[in-house]
Amino acid sequence: MDPTQQNDLLGGAYTFLTFLVILGGGFFLIYGLWEAAVKRFLSEAQELEERSLIKALRKVVLRRLAGINRKFIWTKYERRISRRILNAGGLDGLTAEEFMALQEVAFLGFLIFGGILINFMRGSLGMDFGWSWLVAFALFGILFPEIWLRDQVAKRHFKITRELPYNLDLLTLSVEAGLDFQAAVDTVVKKGRQGPLTGEFSLMLKEMRMGKTRQEALKGISERVGLAPLSSFVAALIQADRMGTSLGKVLRIQSTQLRIERTQRAEKLANEAPVKMLFPLIACIFPTVFLVLFSPIIFQFVFGNVAG
Repeated sequence: MDPTQQNDLLGGAYTFLTFLVILGGGFFLIYGLWEAAVKRFLSEAQELEERSLIKALRKVVLRRLAGINRKFIWTKYERRISRRILNAGGLDGLTAEEFMALQEVAFLGFLIFGGILINFMRGSLGMDFGWSWLVAFALFGILFPEIWLRDQVAKRHFKITRELPYNLDLLTLSVEAGLDFQAAVDTVVKKGRQGPLTGEFSLMLKEMRMGKTRQEALKGISERVGLAPLSSFVAALIQADRMGTSLGKVLRIQSTQLRIERTQRAEKLANEAPVKMLFPLIACIFPTVFLVLFSPIIFQFVFGNVAG
């Protein structure tokens, strides 16, 4: 065998051995990751008893990151986020540390997405996009969970605002019919318009049955919801309870006030509608109408002169 064939044979053997080493290293790396992380994540996800495996894995990842964030989270941030999560209805037990982990994941995700998008636009489309745009994507990734949380609070407040007048009327009728406050609230929970407000009333009844006073339970509703009309209603009930005023009369005044506010809010939205319709009217509808009406005239004027 000549030296050239020996060198080719040795080169092929070295290449094959290198391939085996890389394949074995990759196998043991994947196996180690499976045993150390993935398998444990899957077992924790199954313990959560969630219907969706992806949702369960998301909770496990956030919980792990929350354990790290607990060492670095500052008190003011924790209080603010915890209050917003409480106002949003708890969000399945989401904590401030897990929300911070959600911001970290969103930051990383938008950073990667921004890098891929900018690279594609610079390379494939030839557009002049600077890498400083990555900072904008990263900041949006941090702010996106805040926007989502604010939207959840707004949706819950809107539902409670819609439910409050009807349920308060039912509560007033129940008290005026001779029921005490606790029995009247129980009637609202069973027969009222179902939603976040009846859920808060149900929780208030549980707290009162566990030994809390009526004032403490009412203050709990005000703190959990954080909605001005409901806080005003709770303050009026607490004041009536302290002063010994007739509860039915206070409830009647509050329900009348809420109906007036609902009517005023509807009138305000009706007055705002024409102003909100101006932009789509000017930007979308008028150009289309002008195009349909004047394009034949312009076409005849231009091409008629050319033909003439």
